[in-house]
Amino acid sequence: MKGATLVAIAATIGNFLQGWDNATIAGAVVYIKKELQLGAAVEGLIVAMSLIGATVITTCSGTISDWIGRRPMLILSSLFYFLSGLIMLWSPNVYVLLLARLLDGFGIGLAVTLVPLYISETAPSEIRGLLNTLPQFTGSGGMFLAYCMIFGMSLTPSPSWRLMLGVLSIPSLLYFVLTVLFLPESPRWLVSKGKMLEAKSVLQKLRGREDVSGEMALLVEGLVVGGETSIEEYIIGPADELDENQDPSVDKDRIKLYGPEEGLSWVARPVTGQSRISLVSRQGSMVNQSIPLMDPLVTLFGSVHEKLPETGSMRSMLFPNFGSMFSTAEPHIKNGEWDEESLQREGEGYTSEIGDGDSDDNLQSPLISRQNTSMEKDMVNPQSHGSILSMRRHSTLNAGEAIGSMGIGGGWQLAWKWSEREGEDGTKEGGFKRIYLHQEGTHGHGSRRGSLVSIPGGDGPVDGEFIQAAALVSQPALYSKELMDQRPIGPAMVHPSEAASKAPRLAALLEPGVKRALMVGIGIQILQQFSGINGVLYYTPQILQQAGVGFLLSNLGLGSDSASFLISAFTNFLMLPCIAIAMRFMDIAGRRYLLLRTIPVLVISLVVLVIGNVIDLGTVAHAVISTICVVLYFCTFVMGYGPIPNILCSEIFPTMVRGICIAICSLVFWICDVIVTYSLPVLLSSIGLAGVFGIYAIVCVISFVFIFLKVPETKGMPLEVITEFFAVGAKQAAKPEQ
Repeated sequence: MKGATLVAIAATIGNFLQGWDNATIAGAVVYIKKELQLGAAVEGLIVAMSLIGATVITTCSGTISDWIGRRPMLILSSLFYFLSGLIMLWSPNVYVLLLARLLDGFGIGLAVTLVPLYISETAPSEIRGLLNTLPQFTGSGGMFLAYCMIFGMSLTPSPSWRLMLGVLSIPSLLYFVLTVLFLPESPRWLVSKGKMLEAKSVLQKLRGREDVSGEMALLVEGLVVGGETSIEEYIIGPADELDENQDPSVDKDRIKLYGPEEGLSWVARPVTGQSRISLVSRQGSMVNQSIPLMDPLVTLFGSVHEKLPETGSMRSMLFPNFGSMFSTAEPHIKNGEWDEESLQREGEGYTSEIGDGDSDDNLQSPLISRQNTSMEKDMVNPQSHGSILSMRRHSTLNAGEAIGSMGIGGGWQLAWKWSEREGEDGTKEGGFKRIYLHQEGTHGHGSRRGSLVSIPGGDGPVDGEFIQAAALVSQPALYSKELMDQRPIGPAMVHPSEAASKAPRLAALLEPGVKRALMVGIGIQILQQFSGINGVLYYTPQILQQAGVGFLLSNLGLGSDSASFLISAFTNFLMLPCIAIAMRFMDIAGRRYLLLRTIPVLVISLVVLVIGNVIDLGTVAHAVISTICVVLYFCTFVMGYGPIPNILCSEIFPTMVRGICIAICSLVFWICDVIVTYSLPVLLSSIGLAGVFGIYAIVCVISFVFIFLKVPETKGMPLEVITEFFAVGAKQAAKPEQ
């Protein structure tokens, strides 16, 4: 995914600038207060002004980004960075400097809020965690380079704090050029505004392939917020396979499933009774869990990752579209005249969805393609519905043509099912539902051959091949009941352009799944900040001096300021390989796994710091232990608790309200950041380092408990599937209260 990777790298320059600014202000403030003869209050205000700016801009950034797009906001962020750098380079007095710091905070707030959101909306689900760890890597890289620059300047006779701060304008100019000339708009935002052709073009560049029909359909389905979602299980086979040796008495149990590509369909049969596989049985036991207080949502997400199928199964020959689990296309040839038949019907009065021009309203292929069969020849020709994209039912697999889509990522496949009944007047009535399919591993067998008698409640062909799949079933996005009243052939879906003028619905924030996600996002942001990272980060030089680091470097002839800058640079340098390790395992081990493994290390390092400051170990031993623990704390933090809260917040909200929900979480982040930053000097003077680190250790313990009980694993799952799971989990959790 070269395109998505390059785009993510370009976007994270904003986080590089944030790290650069954090380091430069930590060093420059030492010289600012000497030259301008500032008191402690004004000194603290200069440091905190960027936090104030970030907090202010965050309050509206999400709503505006949902309105005008992600890309314009990133461009605005680069402009704020550039202007603030120039003003800081010039700043003749403290008032102009405060104004520059405020503008700098605007740039930081937009970057921290929107870069994770932008990467999540452009990255493929398989490497979304890796790419969304890049902001942490570039931020630490920016701090390392800035501390190196400051250390070098500190060795000169008269260091210039204006130059230290003004250098920011150089990389910010590069950031501006890249956001304007290179970064595309988020395809999910484009789809939400009905700009389907542009979204398709962006996806093709990001994915490096022409066929993105499956993901385009996924993006459209992701526009829905709320609705009833349930979990079902199916035994699935090709449309022709389950037709053979079929007992007419069980024909009513069959369900036709349609994929987003032309001619793609399967036949599915529900699994009834007690299932040995998967989500349904796991969901049924969610309420009666062995671990008290654990959120059913955590169990439900975990059941997906525990039930991954084996690769290389016989089904890879039958379902080339079924997610990333299948790789070989073997189409089932039923009719070699699909295209010709389609063209003939259009000539007989059918209105082509493609039309004469290439426009958003006429776009056909990225959404639900026409699926034609001989059964339609006897039906009345439907009327054109303008900007409606329709899919024909009773289709067969494409004739003699390999299918190129690779599903929607993470082993998931998007499909629709048609259910119908006979009305009182003898006519058939029906409706469509969206389903997200996930192949289930069955005790070491990714697929089975032979009788389904061994599956409790299952019935099917004796000699057929099949797979077992769990499905999230809900209403399709933008579905119009008025269209079904007109009884078109197959389902009809209103084009997103008809809903593009609608602003994000604030009422959607009250949906159970969204509220559940907000609880997780806000909770983890609060706990992350009160674990002390930014307080320790901003005051690293002072903390290290108080710990006796100057004594260690006195033999090198370095002053206390230069020594603290050097140690800070070294600490940030050690962070980089640790973040690289986190990037490697973010999509393999998962977010939850990394958090639960790294937070205990944070607790241990903080407890040792407390012991080292309570017990007199001698000057050298105290300095060594304190330095090692601070470095261990930083390096462990950036492997888990640093990047993962922002990653999770960018993944768990629906498309239509993702911007405003992330803004809410970011606002909480900045408010807590301001509280921690302002409280640290007071705490240091009142209870000392031991008391401060003791408080942080307690918060880390609380964080571990919260994550274990409330935070689910989201690795490898499409964003739209994650939001569906939150809806299911919230519904399940509410049952005992009813």
